[in-house]
Amino acid sequence: MPPRAINLHLVSDSTGETLSSMTRATLARFEDPHAIQHRWFLVRSRFQLEQVLEGIQAEPGPVLYTIADRSIRHSLEEFIGKLGVRSLSVLDPMLDLLQAEIGESAKEKRGAQHVLDADYFRRIDAMHYVLAHDDGQGTAGIHEADVCIVGVSRSSKTPTCFYLANRGIKAANVPIVPGAPLPTELEDPPCPVVGLTIDVAALIEIRRHRLRLIGAVGMRQDATDYVDQDAVKAEILAARRLCTAHGWPVIDVTRRSIEETAATVLQLKEAWHARRARPATLTPPRDPAATALAQPDSP
Repeated sequence: MPPRAINLHLVSDSTGETLSSMTRATLARFEDPHAIQHRWFLVRSRFQLEQVLEGIQAEPGPVLYTIADRSIRHSLEEFIGKLGVRSLSVLDPMLDLLQAEIGESAKEKRGAQHVLDADYFRRIDAMHYVLAHDDGQGTAGIHEADVCIVGVSRSSKTPTCFYLANRGIKAANVPIVPGAPLPTELEDPPCPVVGLTIDVAALIEIRRHRLRLIGAVGMRQDATDYVDQDAVKAEILAARRLCTAHGWPVIDVTRRSIEETAATVLQLKEAWHARRARPATLTPPRDPAATALAQPDSP
């Protein structure tokens, strides 16, 4: 019996970013979720709430919400109760746990995660850094990086760096180009270096799509090698061997989302700093995650 389709209402008095992320992560656990999402964000007045209530009544379904204002929240919960649909205030379980542990009540402050604090400006600074150091630009600035991402062309270095920037991480993006030397700054890198690799067939398809988009097949002399199977395989293998020679861990991004790749980069970054923090008299063990990721392809 196929799963039934549902209307899923997301109600937030802020941008809905937290609610959307939690919903997306949860729905991903289902094989084929038939959830029609109705997004009601920046609900901060009675008039806006009335529109939300009319929408829920017209297409009833579970309601997930993050509402800080007590009055608006009470009206929403009262209406939901009368309508008889399931609902969940998604932040309540975490708030209850932390309030019990901290011994202090949380403030009723909508959009608190979006305040212009030091963390916000750190993310903006990281975004500017990634823009200035994308695809090998400004290699002299690598000494300011929190992490350096290397890999062959179209191995998702740029989107990974931008995702990391949104986490406040300054990520330098350095391409590994056949026949071209790496920047001298990477001879003794001041930050962890992580390589990205990808399956040959997947990379060729991405590159072909890229060439079609920019209409550049006839414009570049190396277009054939750029998508030739043997040439691409040799390019990927050489890049992985280069990373292995330098002791840089390599992440295979073929079946990973950008979020998963970024999360692994952050783990490897923490492991790199942990090793450097150990006493110099000790020989630090090789990080198991990095070891598993850095194995070269068989020739």
